[in-house]
Amino acid sequence: MADKKNYYEILGVSKDATEEEIKAAYKKLVKQYHPDLHPNDKLAAEKFKEINEANEVLSDKQKRAAYDYEQAHPGMGGMGGGFDGAGAGGFGGFSDIFDSIFQGFGGGATMQRDTKGDDVQINVTLSFMDAAKGCRREIAYFRNEPCPACRGTGAKNASAYKKCPKCDGSGQVRYAQETIFGRTVRMSACPDCGGRGKIITDKCPDCKGKGSLRRETKLSVDIPAGADTNSYIRKRGFGQASAEGGEPGDLIIMFRVEPHKLFQRKNMDLYVDVPIPFQTAVLGGKVLVPGLDDALELEIPEGTQPGQTFTMRGKGIRSRNGTGNLYLRAVVEIPTRLTKEQKAALAGAGDALEIRQFERSKKYSDALNALYGKDAY
Repeated sequence: MADKKNYYEILGVSKDATEEEIKAAYKKLVKQYHPDLHPNDKLAAEKFKEINEANEVLSDKQKRAAYDYEQAHPGMGGMGGGFDGAGAGGFGGFSDIFDSIFQGFGGGATMQRDTKGDDVQINVTLSFMDAAKGCRREIAYFRNEPCPACRGTGAKNASAYKKCPKCDGSGQVRYAQETIFGRTVRMSACPDCGGRGKIITDKCPDCKGKGSLRRETKLSVDIPAGADTNSYIRKRGFGQASAEGGEPGDLIIMFRVEPHKLFQRKNMDLYVDVPIPFQTAVLGGKVLVPGLDDALELEIPEGTQPGQTFTMRGKGIRSRNGTGNLYLRAVVEIPTRLTKEQKAALAGAGDALEIRQFERSKKYSDALNALYGKDAY
């Protein structure tokens, strides 16, 4: 036995650990290795099983004493080698500490049926401007609404109930189970009343006891500025009615934003390609650029190069999460059809600029020659 499982090592406590130390170690480990936190993880599931097996023994004075005796006197009997099988085949028979820990994980022996209704998801398509600036939308969809006659309970006048005789109104039932460690008790939701503690004696005539009615729901939704594709808003209580008389689920409105002819978007920033006349790019000047609300004036410095980007801060999308910028990329328009006079004028201007251009080209060629070898360019 001593060369097999050591429950003190599994819980990370010493052999003279107090009950409080064992309880604290157990709480910490089950929270760390609970299967709900490690879905489809076989190693975590096995570790979780070992932790509960160790706690099952060390938290009970008689079982711990027998275990300590067998550890000190291997082969002398004691528990008859039953520790290796403790808790096998399931998690029934855990102490009250197990139940209290897993209330928050959605598991545990005393978990009752979830009474909240299902969520409803609908998709809404927005224009680029509606998403960027915000808007109001009227939407309609079908759902199971809580029956107004019985307030979603399914009982006539919301009061035709009697106390469940099986669970005596507690909503829970206890199941006794015999194990190698003795008699244990397990709690679960009452199967007769579904954990509600009450049974309907007279069904609601409007919903026939279902607690809900299939109807079309219409509502106005304020969509905040900055909505983007795959973003969503949640409307509490506008989902499906609960089959158990609990609160309704939620409505989840998912957005899809249509593209824009001019603007491209990244988070709250906007990007625009701005056509710049060749003359303006060379000599400088002003051009009008698109903004979300109106046209904006942009100063173009002389010698602007194709692809050069200008930033107008605070002119992007304004949202609750901040304001973006507007980025303007220069697309210089090179003339393709020139008259003889225009070509002559452009050639004359080119002659005047030839010396400067030659100097720039020489620097470029010198750099290439240094990189690839002499006379490479």
